Amino acid sequence: MPVSAQALAAILAMAAVTYATRAAGLFLVGRLRMGPRAEAFLSAIPGAVVVSLVAPAVLTQGPAEALAGLAALGTALATRSLPLAMAAGVGAVWALRLLL
Repeated sequence: MPVSAQALAAILAMAAVTYATRAAGLFLVGRLRMGPRAEAFLSAIPGAVVVSLVAPAVLTQGPAEALAGLAALGTALATRSLPLAMAAGVGAVWALRLLL
């Protein structure tokens, strides 16, 4: 399937803008002084992004997803490890979907 020149130009432009925003962020972070509040804010972003992606599925799907969300939350509170909590949630939803 051939790709039109217009579609290719749009894809390349989007890639350039994405790269520019990331490169500018890395450039600025290396040169700016951050206080403790800014550092705390930036360290909380990964968890907030994960919650914003997972919460709709946990709240609107079925009982397997709700129980898996509780398993992930319990793991996160017990271990303070985001990757481990994500793995527990994925494993729980996989197992519960097989059982329920």
